[in-house]
Amino acid sequence: MYRGQIVFAQLMELLPRAAFDACVRRYPGQRKLRGFSCRDQFLCMAFAQLSFRQSLRDVETCLRAMQPKLYHAGFRGPISRSTLADANRHRDWRIYHDFAQVLISQAQELYAQGAFAVALQHTVYALDSTLIELCLALFPWAHSQRQKGAIKLHTLVDLRGNIPCFVRVSTAKTPDCTVLDHLPVEPGSYYVMDRGYNDYRRLHRLSTSGAWFIVRGKQNLTFHRLDRRPVDRASGLRSDQTIRLKDRRTTRKYPDRLRRIHYFDALLNKRFLFITNDFSLPALTIAELYRCRWQVELFFKWIKQNLRIQHFLGNSPNAVKTQVWIAISTYLLVAILKKQLGAEHSMSQILQILSVTLFEKTSLNAAIFHENQPNSETAASNQLHLFDL
Repeated sequence: MYRGQIVFAQLMELLPRAAFDACVRRYPGQRKLRGFSCRDQFLCMAFAQLSFRQSLRDVETCLRAMQPKLYHAGFRGPISRSTLADANRHRDWRIYHDFAQVLISQAQELYAQGAFAVALQHTVYALDSTLIELCLALFPWAHSQRQKGAIKLHTLVDLRGNIPCFVRVSTAKTPDCTVLDHLPVEPGSYYVMDRGYNDYRRLHRLSTSGAWFIVRGKQNLTFHRLDRRPVDRASGLRSDQTIRLKDRRTTRKYPDRLRRIHYFDALLNKRFLFITNDFSLPALTIAELYRCRWQVELFFKWIKQNLRIQHFLGNSPNAVKTQVWIAISTYLLVAILKKQLGAEHSMSQILQILSVTLFEKTSLNAAIFHENQPNSETAASNQLHLFDL
């Protein structure tokens, strides 16, 4: 509720303080830099995300320019780029990882009944990765090919609301399929993946855990056809088969039956092969679920354009992971705000509005919906007018 607070303070009130303190206690984050708390660090990094700051000096200069308002914004410690750099380097990044999980749960509850392109009661996740290029001279631990530096951001996105549920940072040389070893499997859910996740041992783990997967198959897959189902070729379907893998090595990795669907997309003039362990959904629904996987690509595009993960405020692995998880938390915070306010604005529009109103003394509703609300400093009072105009 608006009580004459600035927009930044109202926004940070949406964050569960008790859950944040529990994460700090889990990984003792207050052992060093006692005058600069973990909350101060989070607020500084969140401010950098919301206002598009690209360096520690930017953050320090802008916050010091607002010195009279910092206490009311929630800051308690002194703002210094060296102190913030030390905090990013030494404080355990898992504090912000665990706190992001709390926000993920909140966002998933809000978007659970949201609209989805496919009429399906189960949760559908899309798994993919994106490369973030780095300067090898500044990030010598982030080796890539051809003397370049880069990290890979593996992300699992809940397609209802585009909520990132799992993020893992690895080196650019890490194969995509290895992230399946670290993926928390939710029984009864669908996992939609591209060709890079064709590892049948890891896919069998998903299947035995009670989850369904849809992965784009490879053209050179060898198999025995066990059964086939009739398809409507006018819909783009070409075949719907029950198969068993033929190669001895792959058979040992995945000994059960699989379903192979051949689909032709007339708009793209392209053929797709889908491999899944689900035998109940219509073949066309499987194809539509894979089409929805494109939302994870849009998510990567959005965070690269709107959040500060191209310019890192620290060079150590701990600083990079800290900034990535606070960037994800900022994305989730905007998503929660959008749902709670019932705003029709896009996420990008809300972020742009917040970037120029963070230290204004107005309500979030007035800031987002452009309502004319009198400022508390200029509100009507009982003071008599000396002159009649």
